Formats: sequence, structure tokens, C-alpha cells
Amino acid sequence: MFAKPIATSALAASSVAAEPAAPNRRSFLKGASALGGALVIATHLPLVRRAMAAAGDAPFAPNAFVRIAADDTVTVLIKHCEMGQGVTTGLTTIVAEELDADWGQMRFGFAPADAKTYNNTLFGPIQGTGGSTSTANSWDQLRKAGATARALLVAAAAAAWKVPAGEITVLKGVVAHAASGKSARFGELAAQAATLTPPAEVTLKDPKAFTLIGTRVPRLDTPAKITGKAGFSIDVRRPGQLTALVAHPPRFGGTPKSVDAAAAKQVPGVVDVVTIPTGVAVVAQDTWAAMKGREALKIEWDAAAGEGQSSDAIMAGYKAAAQTPGLTAAKRGDAEAALKKAAKVVEAEFEFPYLAHAPMEPLNGVLEPTADGAVWWAGSQFQTVEQATIAAILGLKPDQVTINSTYTGGSFGRRATPTADYAAETAMIVKATGMKAPIHLMRTREDDMKAGYYRPMAYHKVRAGIDAAGAISGWDHVVVAKSIMIGTSFEAFAVKDGIDATSIEGASDTAYAVPDLTATVHNAKEGVPVLWWRSVGHTHTAHAVETMVDELAHAAGQDPVAFRTALLKDQPRHVGVLALAAEKAGWGQAMPAGTGRGVAVHQSFGTYVATVADVSVKDGALKVERVVAAVDCGIAVNPDVIRAQVEGSVGFALSVVLRNKITLKDGEVEQANFDTYEPTRMSEMPKVEVHIVASGEAPTGIGEPGVPGLAPAIGNAVFAATGQRLRSLPLDLSKLTST
Repeated sequence: MFAKPIATSALAASSVAAEPAAPNRRSFLKGASALGGALVIATHLPLVRRAMAAAGDAPFAPNAFVRIAADDTVTVLIKHCEMGQGVTTGLTTIVAEELDADWGQMRFGFAPADAKTYNNTLFGPIQGTGGSTSTANSWDQLRKAGATARALLVAAAAAAWKVPAGEITVLKGVVAHAASGKSARFGELAAQAATLTPPAEVTLKDPKAFTLIGTRVPRLDTPAKITGKAGFSIDVRRPGQLTALVAHPPRFGGTPKSVDAAAAKQVPGVVDVVTIPTGVAVVAQDTWAAMKGREALKIEWDAAAGEGQSSDAIMAGYKAAAQTPGLTAAKRGDAEAALKKAAKVVEAEFEFPYLAHAPMEPLNGVLEPTADGAVWWAGSQFQTVEQATIAAILGLKPDQVTINSTYTGGSFGRRATPTADYAAETAMIVKATGMKAPIHLMRTREDDMKAGYYRPMAYHKVRAGIDAAGAISGWDHVVVAKSIMIGTSFEAFAVKDGIDATSIEGASDTAYAVPDLTATVHNAKEGVPVLWWRSVGHTHTAHAVETMVDELAHAAGQDPVAFRTALLKDQPRHVGVLALAAEKAGWGQAMPAGTGRGVAVHQSFGTYVATVADVSVKDGALKVERVVAAVDCGIAVNPDVIRAQVEGSVGFALSVVLRNKITLKDGEVEQANFDTYEPTRMSEMPKVEVHIVASGEAPTGIGEPGVPGLAPAIGNAVFAATGQRLRSLPLDLSKLTST
């Protein structure tokens, strides 16, 4: 049986389109109280009691993680964004495990925006999703919430049956006392349990006793997505809602010199045209009218304003910067002295282009002004940032902005901007149009591809040596890239001494035993907006490091797996995944002519992944035939979701390895849609095998760690097949002398 998301006021994505009025905090409580007799487990009891008092006798509070209703359903409030990664299922599983619930009774709802209660404990104090932290930061929190709920149900049963609590068992949603033969389901005990004082401490399960965690349970969001009932922000319809599209400057940082909106206003359905700080917005009764109205605008843009360089010129600037001293991100031993003594020195350059996120659901959201604030419907990834940004633009307090989180059609980092860009743009339009109507901001694929945020362009210059015994003798690593964090609200805690760790993570903190290493970084200054992209800095640092290690292994005449294993002798989890992937891939077996096998191992977001790729190179074409990945992400809450995330990472990253890049010509982005920025096609998808290391460690991230190792594993396999190195991405086979 599939468990289902439950639709209650302002909670479930499936109900957002049908909501007749914008809910505020009080109506949220009243709507929830309709389920009656509910047991709520919250993280801050005084707040819960105040919330319950505000709603009369309603045994519910908006800062609760667990609600057990009289109808026997158990709802887990999810503080994170569900963008396809399965977080609603994973987090609900954690609660269900400690609660000893039956999976069929489990539901979920999206939590309201409330950073005090729903903060990401690894970000803190901010409610947000990113960095593959959802499970890691919720693990202990939700286990305790589930265990506390279980303890209260048991206490309620013990009091009702007048038996010792220690004699009561809970199994698949049934509380029972064997000696008396009495039993009850959760819903029958919920009202009584809600009157009890939660225990100060609870005992969590021994992982050996897990019955749901570590097994394949059906995803909670699957039925709604199959039937089309899942509510995305693109589906939201509010009374009097208007649609807005924005004409953005062709150059980043550009401004309109003049705007002639006469023709646009004549388009049937166009209601208004307003200039906002980011461009010119056309407001209409529907998306088509807004699009046609935008096409009719006559805008003269200030050609002198904004970024005017082509990407080739920007890269040339990076290369020049790399010749000058940079900021020291890591230094151990004396890399320069070791390099001078090395028997062989390998020097390499790596170029990485800008990349678009290209989520399947274009950016959009609905902002509705109300008598006492505003309501924002979106696949909200940074609730706290969006809430504060909308409030500041509209002249409200953050708690006057209600966020109704919906399902999200992909993000890969795009919906988590420090500026809350598309939420801010919507608020600007609502304000500019006089707060008269709900505004649905729509961005087309072209809008986000040409006027969005991008994975930073990067340039790496690496020198590394080996001694006569084949050991690494010196490593000097230079990275040039635009910082993601500098100039944002995250700079204060993410940038130290001018160094943005996300620019060089995975290189400056390499796990390889390199006694003499220097890593320096240059912060580029071009005007292209940049943002984290699935696996952030690891997207380029892992490729540079793992390619160089492979080159050093061959220079030393050693097997690439054995060479890595020796360098990682004090890193058992790295070695574990490397050995497992090599074994499952058949490492060491002879490969046919024109084919090759390559390997990479990398740790990111607390997770260890080894990747082995098999490729064929024929007639100048590269085909990735097979990818074998071994993953150590701690306790595997749902192995099927973990495998899906790694498989998805391969599909997501493969097009970047093969062809994708964002290029600028005179400051204007040349790509516009999937015809010029082509995702991986099914015909290109290799066979993917995912092997999960059994672990007793706390869970870590899985949404991003499958990405970094793919490119270097493929690149190293191309070398194995051809004897020639392709270092920069995307891999360009035309640079091979023969194939």
C-alpha cells in the first residue's frame, strides 16, 4: 500500500491550487484542528502550548514535527524542499521507525516558514535545503520526535489499561499489552496522549532493530505525481491572479535606457507594464498574453552598462591571474622544494565553463497580498531568505509573510539564491502594481538560461611530482574562479581571509597523503552572476585532483587503484568504496581495443563515492557504456532512494562531461533552451550500478556526492582507451590526435 501526503490547510502541496483564501497562522491552526484528537510532538513545548491556546482546544501547533490524528494517520511535517530527491519519504521514514508505525498510515506535510523551529541545524538559524544536509541535520531531531511520540502513546495506554508501561509493545501502529490482551491503534490513544507531559529523555532504537530504515519503502510522493495531483507552484491559481513575465537586460548588470510599452499594452489580456530594478515586467491575465506583450515591448538597453566580455576573454583573464600570487587556502610542508627534488613533474591546466542548472520546472511563484501581509506559493528552498526578502520589499515584517511550500520540479541549487531573486522579482511586481492582485511570476526556459545564475567558470593550474620510488613529491594547485559567497549575506561565515571555501573545496582539503602541498585561489571579478550548482566546488576540483592523481599513477608506472589506495591508507572509508567499486567493476580485467576503464574516488558532503566508468572511443565519438559506483553515506535510510540519486547524478552530469557549457559573446549568453544546452538523452545513458556500503555511521548527504567523480572517471577511461589526456570539460575528442 502506498502512503499518501495529507492535504491540510497551508501544509500539503496537493492542496495549494484549491485553497479558497490565503491562510494565516490562526487559520492554519483551525484547519488542522478539524482532524480532532491529535497528538502533537514539537520541539519547543512553550510555543506549542501558546499555539494551542490561540486555537482554542486545538491540539496542534505549527512548529510540531509529528501529528497523530484520530483517524490513525501520522503526519510528519517536512521542513525541507522536496525537489525530487525523496526527502519527504526519507524524513518520514525516520519518524516512522522510532514510532513503530505502519508505513501505510504515514503522511507528510510541508512545514510553515519558521526558522526558530524548523531551522537547518547545519546552517542555523535559517530554514533551508542545500548542501545535501536534509537527512544529516534531521536525523537525531526526527528520531527523538518519533521516539517521544511513541513514549506518549505507550504512557497513555499504560494509564488507560492500568498496566506497567514496560510491558507494552508497539508494532506496525498497534500498541498492545500481551498479558491482558488489550490493544489499540495510535488514533485511539492520540487524544489522551496529547494531555501528557513528554519525557525529558527518550531511548532511541538500536540500529540492529530497524525494520523500515534500510529497506525499500514506497515513496510518498509517487502516487500524487503519477496521477497529476501533486501541486507545484506552476499549478497555483488564486482569485484574481495575474501572470507576469519580465524582460531582462541582455547583459548582466544592464539597465533600460528607454521603454516604449504602447504596443505591449494593446495586446489583448495585458493589464499593466511596470519597470522594476531587474527589468521590465508585463502583467497580464494569462501567460500567453504576458509573453506576447513582452514581445511587443520596445526597449533600448544601456549598452555601456553591465558585463560585456566574451567567455574566452574572461578565461584569458583567469589564466593571467593564475600567473600571479593568490590567496593561500592550504599549505602543508614545502611544495616548491619537493617539486624541485621530484624525479618527474606533471603540469596540467584545466578549464571549466559556466553551467546552467536547467531544472525541468521553470522558475515561478505566486505572491498574494493580503490585508495583514502576503502569502508566497513556491517550491521554497530557502524559506527564511525568501520570507525576509519579500517582507523587506513590501514593507512588512518577516512573520507577516506566509510561505506555502509546494513540490518543486528540480533545482540543483538554482532555487536557493542568497538574493531570493525570483521571489524578490515577484514582490517588486506586486508592489509596483499597487498590491492589487496576486501575481504569478513565470520565467520561460530562455529567461533562466540567458538571465539566470550559473556554476562559476573555473581555471586550474596544477603541478605535481613523484619521486624515484613513485611517491608524490610536491603538489601546487592554483584555482581561479568567481566566489559564490563574497558579496552575499553568507559571506560573514563562509569566507575567511578572503577565501571562499566553495571555490577550492575538494582540492585544498584533499584526503590524499600529500606531505608537501600548496593550494591557492584567485577571486575573479567579472559581472556574471554565479551560484552553487549540484556539488558546488567539487564539480571542478574533483575532476582536477582525480585526473592529476591518475596521471601521477601512470607516470609512476603503477595501477591507478593501487596508487590511490596507498595514498589513502589512513582513510578507511575512501579505501572501502574504492575497493568495492573496483571489485564490482571488474578492475584489472583486459579491455577490448578502443575501450577503456577509469576510476575516481572523492568525498563530499560527508559522503564517500568511488566511480568506475567504462567507455568506448570510435570514429571520434565517445560512448559511456557503464558506470559502477560505490557509496558510503552512513546508515542508508532508504537504499532505493540512494541508488536513484546516484543514477540521477550520472544522468545529470553526463551531458556536462560530453557537451554542455554556457558561453558569452560580448556579454550575452549564447544558449537559450534545451536545443543549445542539451540534457542527457536516454540513448546516451549508460548502465549504472550502485553499491551501498553497510555502515553504522549517522547518515550523510546523497543528492550531490554522485556528481563529482563522474567526469574524472570518464576522462581517465578515455586515457585508458586512447593513451591521450583530455583534461578540460566538456571533453573534446577533436583534440585527440587519432581515435
